[in-house]
Amino acid sequence: MNHSMALHTDKYQINMMYAHWKNDTHNQHTVFEAFFRKMPFGNGYAVFAGLERIIEYMEQLRFTDDDIAYLGEQEEQYDAAFLEELRNFRFNGHIDAVKEGTLVFANEPLVRVEGRVFETQLIETALLNFMNFQTLIATKASRIKRVAKHDILMEFGTRRAQEADASLWGARAAYIAGFHATSNMLAGKRFSIPTKGTHAHAWVQSFTSEQQAFESFANALPDQVTLLVDTYDTLHSGIPNAIQIAKQLSEKGKKLQGIRLDSGDLAYLSVEARKMLDEAGLYEVRIVASNDLDEYTIADLKEQGARVDSWGVGTQLITAADQPSLGGVYKLVAREINGRLEPTIKISANPEKVTAPGKKDVYRIIHPKKQKAIADYVCLASESDVERKQKLKLFDPLHPYIHKYVDQYEAEKLLKPIYRSGQLVYERPLLEEIRAYHEQQINLFWPEHLRKKNPEPFHVDYSTKAWQLKRDMIEMYVQEKEKLRLMRQEE
Repeated sequence: MNHSMALHTDKYQINMMYAHWKNDTHNQHTVFEAFFRKMPFGNGYAVFAGLERIIEYMEQLRFTDDDIAYLGEQEEQYDAAFLEELRNFRFNGHIDAVKEGTLVFANEPLVRVEGRVFETQLIETALLNFMNFQTLIATKASRIKRVAKHDILMEFGTRRAQEADASLWGARAAYIAGFHATSNMLAGKRFSIPTKGTHAHAWVQSFTSEQQAFESFANALPDQVTLLVDTYDTLHSGIPNAIQIAKQLSEKGKKLQGIRLDSGDLAYLSVEARKMLDEAGLYEVRIVASNDLDEYTIADLKEQGARVDSWGVGTQLITAADQPSLGGVYKLVAREINGRLEPTIKISANPEKVTAPGKKDVYRIIHPKKQKAIADYVCLASESDVERKQKLKLFDPLHPYIHKYVDQYEAEKLLKPIYRSGQLVYERPLLEEIRAYHEQQINLFWPEHLRKKNPEPFHVDYSTKAWQLKRDMIEMYVQEKEKLRLMRQEE
């Protein structure tokens, strides 16, 4: 069955496409940019993810006969000729995007879409859906990774995720950001993510005794025995029984891999479990912890001396419980006027919602000796100062008097070509390559930008021309508004 995604959009996108078509403006050349305005979780950075999902969507972007029939039933009563236009719809525009795994920041373009407004308008909803969710989960996963450091991290969130796609792509996003495995078998199969799992409390409850349950499990999977020890009494039953199983396995030339703690005081229980295991000579048996964990809980447990080797993180990660939305937006920054591409601006009563006009590029400015990122530099696409290694003025757009000049630097252009004239030109990296790239990105930044609490803000600086363009267009709007006010007074 062909599961079309063309209608994975808001209705007003179709209505705007229809209105453009009715007014014969549907071929107008436009440029949109996707970005977010505020850092998620109060973090110092975000981790871009979702590009692979966007590409999959673009590769299958067609209106099926069923889609057309459904649209024909809508209350808007779209013209039959418009529906025929949709039947022949193909995306023939350009897309540029940041690579997955890149550390990104507020108010810089992450995806740029250029083409006919008939095409660029349609894909907004789906693009934001994929980018917002996966970037949010990857960022949350990276925060957890920063706290867990070298411990093993397992994504356990499938049953608490907002439906199947969220669990599947959320597992992938977490893996990009440093998690080591997932419990989701479909994610493992589809993305080649390592899978991990033990057993449930129900397994233990389904036997006459805990000892019998452990023995049966060990007999079935002698090379992969990790036992859940908190069904009845962790210290007086679960761990002693697990130790007994370890001895039985040892007699067969096998080893107990680990025990899992899923309730109680994880710090205290893990310390006591480590003592008991070590006293039994089971130094290599790992202690796995789960139970509603996040970066805060893991950090607190570590401060309390918890002896945990591996963390199973579920609900708090896959739902991004402390911030359920990234809030990314997709804004028109340029449109064709009399055959020329001209910048556009959105003016808002909320200053933070005033857009930055013009088609833009983003460069990561890097110290050539220290190999650390200095700032991200947003400039108009027509500018060439960075490419020519000219001296750059870096200044805070909100406080322009705070500035400095750099003339010795390396620069990486963050927006990479993904589509050109509707054709995929991006060589999609393997997931392991994306994961390794993310680790390189982490190493590119100073620790103060990466810390969990009160991170030092990383500078996203606009070029003088990009900044001045915004000022000029705001001033032009203010003057036009004043002119209209005076005209009304004269009337």
